[in-house]
Amino acid sequence: MSYPALETDRLSIRPYRDEDAPRVLDIMSRIEVVRWLSTPPFRLMADLEEALAWVARRHDLEAQEPATIFRAIVPHETGVVAGSVLVAPLVRLDGGHVGEFELGWHLHPDSEGHGWATEAGAALARQAFDAGHDELVIDMYPDNHGSARVARRLGARDQGVGPDPWYGDEGLVFRLSADDLA
Repeated sequence: MSYPALETDRLSIRPYRDEDAPRVLDIMSRIEVVRWLSTPPFRLMADLEEALAWVARRHDLEAQEPATIFRAIVPHETGVVAGSVLVAPLVRLDGGHVGEFELGWHLHPDSEGHGWATEAGAALARQAFDAGHDELVIDMYPDNHGSARVARRLGARDQGVGPDPWYGDEGLVFRLSADDLA
């Protein structure tokens, strides 16, 4: 399935393009962003070649898993990629994939505080629900207070902190259905 680009009052939510690679590099080479996206040891993006490969990989992942959506968040007022929003399959550490999909986002530090993650997350979640997803998981480090605020603004149900079956260690998990979406 191919998901069309989305427009909100303030944002374009569209597939990544090769010309986005310099901004991708700027975002993914920052520890203050990358520390929320994976488990240690954190690996920062090194160069433009790696950023171009990252963009290409987003397209490949969508082609391989039709229910996956990776999008650039582009505010109309700046025209500059603010960050990413995604819906992607969650694979449990025990190797199982039980049809769980994650809603996630990350922003460049210069793009925080405008409500863009909430707006993009809501728009992409609606698109995912319209495409047949029943529920989306929002999983984060327990001390990721910014993302927890976004999840709550979306109307997601707080499942609390506990063992994280997808990334290991402890995670703060929210669940979001179409009925929950604020």
